[in-house]
Amino acid sequence: MVKAITDDNFTTETGTGVTLTDFWATWCGPCRMQSPVIEKLEPEMPDVKFTKMDVDANPDTPKEFGIMAIPTLLVKKDGEVVERITGYHTGDQLSDILKKYTA
Repeated sequence: MVKAITDDNFTTETGTGVTLTDFWATWCGPCRMQSPVIEKLEPEMPDVKFTKMDVDANPDTPKEFGIMAIPTLLVKKDGEVVERITGYHTGDQLSDILKKYTA
């Protein structure tokens, strides 16, 4: 199960290693399509920490990172954003992107 994080713990939860955060909302159709892809990918990529953040409940972090559309996925390596992915992506697409940072 992908861990839900908040504005309060975003920095701590995504500060080390390679992390992917899914910025989503319950009313977002493409977000509901993206979520199961990420859930399936998580056990296949133990070197990546997968998290998700509800943008309606946590407005500060999306604002800080200028997230204007969802789903947006932020990939961080050791606390620095290295990739921003907007819109629905397949598991293979996400895996290919993440492998660049875990190799």
